Amino acid sequence: MPFRLSALLLLLTLALPLQAQDTRLERLDTGDASRGWEGVGRLDIGGLAFCTGALVAPNLVLTAAHCLYQRDTGARIDPETIQFLAGMRNGRASAYRQVRRAVTHPDYVYADAVSTERVRNDLALLELYQPIRNTEVTPFQTDMRPTAGDKVAIVSYAFDRSEAPSLQEICDVIARQKGILVTSCDVDYGSSGAPIFSFSSGVPRIVSVVSAKAEVEGSRVALGTALEEPLAVLKAALAAGQGYGLPEAPRSSRITVGGGRRDIGAKFIRPPE
Repeated sequence: MPFRLSALLLLLTLALPLQAQDTRLERLDTGDASRGWEGVGRLDIGGLAFCTGALVAPNLVLTAAHCLYQRDTGARIDPETIQFLAGMRNGRASAYRQVRRAVTHPDYVYADAVSTERVRNDLALLELYQPIRNTEVTPFQTDMRPTAGDKVAIVSYAFDRSEAPSLQEICDVIARQKGILVTSCDVDYGSSGAPIFSFSSGVPRIVSVVSAKAEVEGSRVALGTALEEPLAVLKAALAAGQGYGLPEAPRSSRITVGGGRRDIGAKFIRPPE
């Protein structure tokens, strides 16, 4: 029986101003604790906000598409104002790189309306000006998305843990429906774009990217985007030279619950101001 999201409160986890507080997650703030996770980094956006990203090639960072838009205006953010801080912890990073260009999924639409389609296509690739050739920072491989009942992990920054990433080693995959991965991972503002890992192959491989946080019947969940086919589309776009001078964001009309074949029984509510 397919999982059905009932009374779902969906909040886009767009970047928030930098700040740090204590966190109940495992904080990767020492060399030993963070070893092997240096490929996850903080994406500083204009020095005012941040998201999470992960290295998938020496010059490519995977993140969420909505991180590339201004929340108040919907305008695209100039990629050259974004810096990737690989393995950032306690004020220092293993590598610092400026972003050269970015591509978002062609079917992604940034608009006021919140929808399953928006979450499903919420994926972007950032090309760095210079590749990271640091033996401490190793790009992650990707893998097929897991199925319901599988175990995954997440490494992310957030508004209450902005100075060091945190690891939640075991999360449950609650459902995989309509191209969206629903997990029990603990995310918050700033966790947008954070990699969701599977260990089924014996090593951590990225199987999804955090798009949003949500509540299902009072329980907090994290929603992840599709990865396999969309990632191939983004890599092809970069190879074709696309992504320079990103065009203005397209807009879409609000989606009404119960209308259209894409509905999954979710009740979407606009994020609070």
